[in-house]
Amino acid sequence: MAKKSVIARQKKREATVAKFAEKRAALKEAGDYAALSQLPRNASPVRLKNRCQLTGRPKGYMRYFGLGRVMFRDMALAGKIPGVKKASW
Repeated sequence: MAKKSVIARQKKREATVAKFAEKRAALKEAGDYAALSQLPRNASPVRLKNRCQLTGRPKGYMRYFGLGRVMFRDMALAGKIPGVKKASW
């Protein structure tokens, strides 16, 4: 599991991106790059990192499920993800 501080930092970035999304879009539309550079750096969506919703793991992220590969496997084997089952042929 990722450190609590890293997960908290990510949540804070997500909130900042959501807060400034409208303002960023308006400034980009107007082409006012000087004012755009005055916004907080964490307001840019590029600074977000996809992380597992349960553990905060940054690598092995499966976008469709919002989980890391380890938690996805555990939940799939336990039958907690509908429509997913172990392949066998």
